[in-house]
Amino acid sequence: MKILVCISKTPDTTAKIAFTDNNTKFNEAGVQFIINPYDEWYALVRALELKESLNATVHLITVGGADTEPIIRKALALGGDEAFRVNTESPDSYFIAAQIAAHAKQQGYDLILTGKETIDYNGAAIGGMVAELLDLPYVSIAAKLELSGNTATINREIEGGEEIVTADLPVVVSCQKGMAEARIPNMRGIMAARTKPLAVVEPAPADTLTTIASFELPPAKAGVKMISPDNVEELVKLLHEEAKVI
Repeated sequence: MKILVCISKTPDTTAKIAFTDNNTKFNEAGVQFIINPYDEWYALVRALELKESLNATVHLITVGGADTEPIIRKALALGGDEAFRVNTESPDSYFIAAQIAAHAKQQGYDLILTGKETIDYNGAAIGGMVAELLDLPYVSIAAKLELSGNTATINREIEGGEEIVTADLPVVVSCQKGMAEARIPNMRGIMAARTKPLAVVEPAPADTLTTIASFELPPAKAGVKMISPDNVEELVKLLHEEAKVI
């Protein structure tokens, strides 16, 4: 069995965000980057669990420049067998999905896993687009995945309950909390990752369907007003006139 896990580079959640070029580009200066948590904690770790139980091979793919290689090396340190970096950068989901799909067509994977979204752009489109480009079934926001022979059984949280679906392999699945428990790479994995294959491939021809017009930071948080617990009338007035909640 061959599994492909899609890995993306995202800023650490504690990073201070700023923009350049008239607010059209994200300023990466001084920013610490990490593996997108949904890709790492859920998609990658579940793939590694399947590797251990089914003797599967786990490949990793990322689309980005050379600065993404420390990120993909960490994924290798966690237990991935081989990695691929598509040597191009784009914020367009379709373009990125097209690169992943072009690679997957050549390799013939039984299972393709992504995180449910990225924490930078909150993008959740890649998995569905990859499935469409490969003409494969797609199951989103999965909290549990089990394989039996050529069939995947997938649990999804839905409004008011849980949905259980089955699909024949190959299938594309986006993963969320509940799929697996986060792991920390050990020293043996870190050392082994240095010599594991990381192939750099040139991008496939693909259209870019969207461009970023501008970024805008959210409004700064207002100061906190302290109200005496005895001054109920003032509290009600502020909730009504300023907070506008009553």
